[in-house]
Amino acid sequence: MNIYVSGSMAYDRIMDFPGRFADHIMPDKIHILNVCFTVNGMTEKLGGTAGNIAYTLALLGEKPTLVATIGKDYATYFERLNDNGIATDSLTIVQDEFTAGAYITTDKADNQITGFNPGAMKRPARYDFSGADAANSIGIIAAGNLEDMAELAATYRHKRIPFICDPGQSLTAWTGDSLREWIDGCAILITNDYEFELVMKMTGLKREDLFSLAETVIITLGEKGSLIVTSDAEVPVPAAPVADVLDPTGAGDAYRAGLLKGMLMGRPLAVAGRMGAVASAYAIEQYGTQEHRFAWDDFSARYRAAFGSSL
Repeated sequence: MNIYVSGSMAYDRIMDFPGRFADHIMPDKIHILNVCFTVNGMTEKLGGTAGNIAYTLALLGEKPTLVATIGKDYATYFERLNDNGIATDSLTIVQDEFTAGAYITTDKADNQITGFNPGAMKRPARYDFSGADAANSIGIIAAGNLEDMAELAATYRHKRIPFICDPGQSLTAWTGDSLREWIDGCAILITNDYEFELVMKMTGLKREDLFSLAETVIITLGEKGSLIVTSDAEVPVPAAPVADVLDPTGAGDAYRAGLLKGMLMGRPLAVAGRMGAVASAYAIEQYGTQEHRFAWDDFSARYRAAFGSSL
């Protein structure tokens, strides 16, 4: 089965400031703000919606096709992809831009200042789908280049490739009309609970009206699990137990990978959602979005322990 994963490829540069930002910002001088925070150091983690989803899919034994752009500093990311059996030839290298990057500084009170450079993500990937086999393909369109997101949905509709719409952080960049057009015909619309409310507000559609566009809606609810909604049923999916919460960043992308794996195995969406919950738990227990590891036997055993049934 061909799994087309589109979205962003990014480097996360994470820095810790040993004090509190508030101690160095004078409210009465905020109009001429000019401060410098000396940090303890910097760690670099691989991230991005497409990269994160593909990484967990590879742990689950799949070989996804990445449809995204990456910048001239691609070497480190390519090395990790190759180590995990993920092909890089489907990625578009933008030689005059850096890979998208988030520069995140966190102080002792867990306040954050982030600078984000979209870099190569400003350019569309322009992947060639002329040889795609619709009967053996599925796509997930995660937040990334807006032009790619719109064109991929149109391509999947035209070729009758089932696809998942995952707007995430891109939501505020859409108009209501373009968002409705993008969602139209998707197999699944997946959002968190806040994004779901925003989708309804932007499109002017009520919850029940969304099923004229999407077959199924999945709403993720953080530690409360997720909710699978169709036009005639709601199925709550509990979260999987987590040993130690280190970093919830990337948990949603891992959930999507587990969900896709379950769908590819032909499991009911309720089971696929629980597989997403287990994948998400692994991600939460590590610092970074691509630092978790597991073998299929471990994953299966954890699913059985969490939900009392076998895959």
